[in-house]
Amino acid sequence: MSTKLKVLITGGAGFLGSHLCDRFLKEGYDVVAMDNLITGSVKNIQHLFGNDSFTFVKHDVTNYNHVEGRLDYILHFASPASPIDYLKLPIQTLKVGALGTHKILGLAKDKGARVLIASTSEVYGDPLEHPQQESYWGNVNPIGYRGVYDEAKRFQEAITMAYHRYHGLETRIVRIFNTYGPRMRLDDGRVLPAFMGQALRGESLTVFGEGDQTRSFCYVDDLVEGIYRLLHSDYAEPVNIGNPSELTILQFAKEVLELTGSKSEIIYKELPEDDPKIRRPDISKAKELLGWEPQVDRKEGLKRTLEYFKEEIYGVQQV
Repeated sequence: MSTKLKVLITGGAGFLGSHLCDRFLKEGYDVVAMDNLITGSVKNIQHLFGNDSFTFVKHDVTNYNHVEGRLDYILHFASPASPIDYLKLPIQTLKVGALGTHKILGLAKDKGARVLIASTSEVYGDPLEHPQQESYWGNVNPIGYRGVYDEAKRFQEAITMAYHRYHGLETRIVRIFNTYGPRMRLDDGRVLPAFMGQALRGESLTVFGEGDQTRSFCYVDDLVEGIYRLLHSDYAEPVNIGNPSELTILQFAKEVLELTGSKSEIIYKELPEDDPKIRRPDISKAKELLGWEPQVDRKEGLKRTLEYFKEEIYGVQQV
């Protein structure tokens, strides 16, 4: 019998999930990655298949979940996470936030495991408070197109806190702000891979609205560090993890053009319905409780991400 701690990571073949698999293996855990691969990819975890401490299970977490033997921790990251995915898969997005979370919480209760739920800055909707603190209740349109993701995550938080209060389950909730880095899909519809893909292919960069809406981008290694610290903390209520360095989408488009050396033009299209106008985390709680704040500045993070996308597009590593 292994004496190592064991963690289940749902959505383990996704962008964030695969990086979490890497981190927990590095920390000496036995890792079980569970994913139904509707938005994740085996490519993200294929480098782990020779590791005796790693197991991959293809499974939909909205169905009955079983993990053999002990289970110390669960990180629930299964969900479509980009607009292009959850608009294409609205029912699945709602189901994984509701039924999937319910089943994962039940598994955690059965195993006596601590569970960390991946929530999102989208619970704040199109915020009327800026920057966004964890105490802010949000401004979400529940029947809008984006509501399938926003409300799935809001319900996820509610049922997680109910299990914590009613059953005494050890729970943690991370509210994730815009994150980027290697293993993002070029076609996932989010602004960073969209801009980089367009720039590298010599296509026009598509800015929605006038480009004055803001975002705050956190490099994936920083996010993973924050999640790791939160899981091992004693705090059960939501914590923002993100980078408070804020810029407009138009500024970001210009940064990408400068970084890539692309001669692409910027074109403008109509702003999608309920697209948040501002987004910036207040990370005071993460600093105080976890001693965490981002370490990788955007320029360095974008350079690392660009190298990954070059390899994806050109098929060879760029020198």
